[in-house]
Amino acid sequence: MAFSCSSILLLLLVLLSASWATSTSIQEDFIQCLDDNSEHVIPIFTVCAQTNSSFTSILNSTAQNLRCLMPSVPKPEFIFTPLNESHVQAAVICAKKLGIHLRFRSGGHDYEGLSYASQIETPFIMLDLARLRAINVDIDDNSAWVQAGATVGEVYYRISENSKTHGFPAGLCSSLGIGGHITGGAYGSMMRKYGLGADNVLDARIVDVNGKILDRAAMGEDFFWAIRGGGGASFGIILAWKIKLVPVPETVTVFTVPKTLEQGATKILYRWQQVADKLDEDLFIRVILQASKAGQKGERTVTTAYNALFLGDAERLLQVMNQSFPELGLTQKDCIETSWIKSVLYIAGFPSETPPEVLLEGKSLFKNYFKAKSDFVQQPIPETGLEGLWKRLLEEDSPLMIWNPYGGMMANISESAIPFPHRKGNLFKIQYVTSWFEGSKEANTKHMDWIRGVYDYMGAYVPSSPRAAYVNYRDLDLGMNHNTNSSFSEASVWGAKYFKGNFERLVKVKSKVDPDNFFRHEQSIPAVLDEA
Repeated sequence: MAFSCSSILLLLLVLLSASWATSTSIQEDFIQCLDDNSEHVIPIFTVCAQTNSSFTSILNSTAQNLRCLMPSVPKPEFIFTPLNESHVQAAVICAKKLGIHLRFRSGGHDYEGLSYASQIETPFIMLDLARLRAINVDIDDNSAWVQAGATVGEVYYRISENSKTHGFPAGLCSSLGIGGHITGGAYGSMMRKYGLGADNVLDARIVDVNGKILDRAAMGEDFFWAIRGGGGASFGIILAWKIKLVPVPETVTVFTVPKTLEQGATKILYRWQQVADKLDEDLFIRVILQASKAGQKGERTVTTAYNALFLGDAERLLQVMNQSFPELGLTQKDCIETSWIKSVLYIAGFPSETPPEVLLEGKSLFKNYFKAKSDFVQQPIPETGLEGLWKRLLEEDSPLMIWNPYGGMMANISESAIPFPHRKGNLFKIQYVTSWFEGSKEANTKHMDWIRGVYDYMGAYVPSSPRAAYVNYRDLDLGMNHNTNSSFSEASVWGAKYFKGNFERLVKVKSKVDPDNFFRHEQSIPAVLDEA
């Protein structure tokens, strides 16, 4: 059975057309290609085809959005889970040689499922980097090498295992795959102090279109610039990042203060918009907006929860808040002093007594159908605008908005330092999310229509030239490539929203390092230098 399954898997790897299914020579060529190009044997358990009983569980293991797993969405013919760098090299070399479309994932959090689903090209295969998760921390050098399949939670834990006064400024969700996360920028609760995860990368290892492993010196500065914020899966397969560790105090403080409409949420949120980007850079206060039942009568209301990390003790935090944002009414009893690693658990939403070791499990806190969008805000939304927003939130079953503050280091880094351009001038970023648990066409239509309606409503309160978006919150509503050779003009529709003035430089890098557009998906950077 094992030999038969392996043979089927290797056959599926070469399904470029219907004729492949019966072409023994193509199958043999691919097997020989793997043997010739991998330094290590490829075990049977690392490959799995749709016909294998384990296929669905492997495909679904880290996929977050059930909307991208619906029966109507094309699935990979084959999943390959490499065990080492040589396996990844062999997969790229052989896929290119035989003309096979290749997709790859490190964590599965991409909002439109572009790493494990394809809307423009089938058949395709998927590389799952989940087994490439080694982490080597060097406290003396203030750095760490982290493989692409490691989660940010694992990275945080391994850093804390070596030092109580070191950290890394990346994502708030602990199950994010570090490989793809940094390719989009990597937001986190220390961004106002240290910038993004991508701002704190020292080196990288990547498999290029020729199957070669390149580090920073070998790839050159333009290539290295592009992969730190230029979006995942356009330039090559990230194997590992060398990240710069940052200092954190032994004691940090966290808090969550909820305010409902009945408690003056509208005026407090309007005030937050005026001060959030100007607060002490040690203080990060995001706002989580939800519609929920409240009070004895159980009537629905909007709750705004102020969720914060302060890089210092409660005494200094209260001084900062009393001076800069007294309207929130923060008190000593709201403040929880803790270690940096436990603040990671708090911000990620784990119960208070959860041990840090849970971060090693790499499991997501949720898996449902969802749709998300994003905006950047440069002027406070007036109270009348907020009141109109409340009406729309109350119309939806499970709406969620997260407002992340800017300012601090985010305002001090140039828009062109890395491809991520959303810097000075922004007050905060909005993430819109709606989620549901029924996979019917009617449910999808209902919730998708709702979030698009809210997004349209908010258009009056955000910049429009362009109306910017965050690439790690992939949104195919913004536009997409409709074939394997998208034009510059077609791609710039969505590219300008994600990358603003950096899009053209990304296209130039892509055209140089992957001129035949081997690495591609619905919103990958196009290789069209002549048009750019």
